[in-house]
Amino acid sequence: MKRTNDLGRDSILSLVLRLAIPAMLAQLVNVLYTAIDRMFIGNIPLIGDVALAGIGVCAPIAEFIASWGNLIGIGGSVYMAIKMGEGDNEKASDILSTCFQALIALSFMLTVIFMLTKGQLISWFGGSRETFGYANEYLTIYITGSVFAVMTIGMNYFITCQGFAGMAMFSVIIGAVVNIILDWLLVFVLNMQVAGAALATVIAQGCSCTWTMLFLFGKRVHIKVRIRNISSRIIRKVCRLGFPAFIMYCTNSVIVIILNIVLQKYGGEAMGDKLISASAIVQSYVLAILNPLGGITAGASAVVSYNYGAKDYNRLIKAFNNITGVAVVFCSVMFVVSRIVPHHIAMLFTQDPELASLAEWGMKAYTFGLVPLAMHYAATDCLTAMGRSGTALIMSAFRKISFVVLVCIIPLFAAPEITFISQSLSDGICGTINTVACIFIVKNIIRKERAELALNH
Repeated sequence: MKRTNDLGRDSILSLVLRLAIPAMLAQLVNVLYTAIDRMFIGNIPLIGDVALAGIGVCAPIAEFIASWGNLIGIGGSVYMAIKMGEGDNEKASDILSTCFQALIALSFMLTVIFMLTKGQLISWFGGSRETFGYANEYLTIYITGSVFAVMTIGMNYFITCQGFAGMAMFSVIIGAVVNIILDWLLVFVLNMQVAGAALATVIAQGCSCTWTMLFLFGKRVHIKVRIRNISSRIIRKVCRLGFPAFIMYCTNSVIVIILNIVLQKYGGEAMGDKLISASAIVQSYVLAILNPLGGITAGASAVVSYNYGAKDYNRLIKAFNNITGVAVVFCSVMFVVSRIVPHHIAMLFTQDPELASLAEWGMKAYTFGLVPLAMHYAATDCLTAMGRSGTALIMSAFRKISFVVLVCIIPLFAAPEITFISQSLSDGICGTINTVACIFIVKNIIRKERAELALNH
């Protein structure tokens, strides 16, 4: 595999694959942080299932914190790739410098805010008397080291958009390997239980962050991090471009929180915690699909951004078509896999047959709408890559709102575990509508800009 990529001249399909596959694998490995923690925690003797429910409550809060890295990382890398396509490397350097400093400031601000509010958040978002202690213990340690998660997620996009997708993937692999080793050592060997799992995650993210920073400050990248004055104008542009992706990622957390609240309410004392434990298992599996899917569409969207900046619309259209195709193939494969493996996945997290059965149903129900979801991801990331973040935001909001409505309505008429089907219904309806809308919008943008270019010449 080539170590660098020429976004303006290399074969489009080859470029998409070389950027998408490492980004997909990096996101898949990134999911292992939470999944492995949950596997170890779920298998702790005597307390595993209850502790797993506690982690299920605080996991979306941790995901929400990390999603702020996507706001700056995706928005900044799109803006930077457009400027690189225009040949303005000085502006691209200013963007990278501003985003680096913004991520540092944002990380410490989030740490303070969530450390002060964590107890109340756990209670609001589905924590019970039995699970509160485990959730609070895990979240306290995670928040303390959350700067590493935010910085790694945010800055990795700037490695990928310069053509070093393999290096971005490697930074995540380092963290995953460290996490697996430390989970075993701290949770079972040193008997630190939930605290050990949280500490393992923080240390692993610290290792990934160190690798990312060393690479971006090093000599191999075309545009490296330089400390300059922060530009408020750049920050506004970055936030505008990154906001749709941020909404998509952070509302994934909000949706899980709402789902947990509904499951706790309608499950009651008898089933509430067990349903949240099942949800934690389901989310671990679903994230192993959604995050790599996001890696494919966001990672390869640098090809769209670069060629949009270069006004090469034929390559832009080919890039969009190829990104959509790769995403659909990935989700088609995962749809088939999701009909086969859920029972085996559930048994990695728990030995309780009832809990495993609930999780198995949830995994199958959650994944019926994967193919239209693939098209939705490609559509919104393509529009974001072209600077049409407002349109992408509307599409993302449409999908999320429809899910929340379904989550709140379904338990009124069916057993609470049927609520898991809400995601697939939302993905099927909204994914199809958004894809058709995106095709018309992109064609209209290109037609207008081609007309303007012809007029100017």
